[in-house]
Amino acid sequence: MPHIEATPAPAVVGPATRRATRPTSKLPQSLIDSAQISAKEPFNASKHLNYQPPSKIYTMKEIGLEGQGISANAVTAPFQLFTEEAIKQMRAEIFSKPVLEECQYMSDFVKNTIRGMGPARAPFICDAWHSPEVLSKISEVAGIDLIPVMDYEIAAINISINDETVTIMDNKSDDDLPAFAWHRDSYPFVCVTMLSDCTGMTGGETALKTASGDVMKVRGPAMGTAVVMQRRYIEHQALKAVGGRERISMVTSFRARSPLVRDETVLTGVRPISNLSELYTQYTEYRLEVLEERIRDRLKQERKRDQAKRPFDIDDVKGFLTEQIQFLESMVEELVE
Repeated sequence: MPHIEATPAPAVVGPATRRATRPTSKLPQSLIDSAQISAKEPFNASKHLNYQPPSKIYTMKEIGLEGQGISANAVTAPFQLFTEEAIKQMRAEIFSKPVLEECQYMSDFVKNTIRGMGPARAPFICDAWHSPEVLSKISEVAGIDLIPVMDYEIAAINISINDETVTIMDNKSDDDLPAFAWHRDSYPFVCVTMLSDCTGMTGGETALKTASGDVMKVRGPAMGTAVVMQRRYIEHQALKAVGGRERISMVTSFRARSPLVRDETVLTGVRPISNLSELYTQYTEYRLEVLEERIRDRLKQERKRDQAKRPFDIDDVKGFLTEQIQFLESMVEELVE
């Protein structure tokens, strides 16, 4: 079996290392009240999944990045993913008291975000993203079998509000103004799902930078629709939205299911807006599980080689061990106090 590719990952650029704090602006009580529902229910794919394939999937080759990343697919056009009832259940969990008290953060580049809800506080959301039916659709459009990176990275919620009490959404007339600087994300793939009614809203696209330096815009999703993008390897920025009272998006991060696919995850962009104890615990657990599976796979190969009386390949084994050393060294670099 060939070595696991271990090319250097692109650096995260932009304001990724700025300090995060609890939000200073309170969310409108009307937003919280409107999210409440009379009956919460478990996720049911037959009821809550409403998948319709994207009209277009852009490839890495089309944007001049062929050979980079972990899949040939770069980004999808918006596609329908969840039903309206599913969005209601998700919003009820997001704006619940435990989540608002324990999971809100802000930084210089994110005015109000909710992260690390976990299965205890957001069982419907976590079950949805662990659902085999949902994962099969996300993997289908991504072009590679994916799973959530870890529970902490299920459903990071970015909230923009425009009303009399909280003004976060930019109302300038230039819809090409960036909401964030050019950057790359921490994880291989993300799925961005819209949880707001975007009627009357303009802008909000994702701008991608191609290898030639040209900028390509991908239309923003509408309520219940999603965009899947290989954002670890593509330099991008979100463009500001104009109009509408709210813009609430849900970002779930994914990695390859196979432990043999290279994992170049970094925590630079998420470290400042996370509970580090929870983040580091789950990061360490999944990375050690990947390492364990790689070693088990290699051990099986060595046993089969020995049983077949084939000679020991020093260079091949040393190459495998070197890659795992690099894998561990990258972990050491990410666990910053």
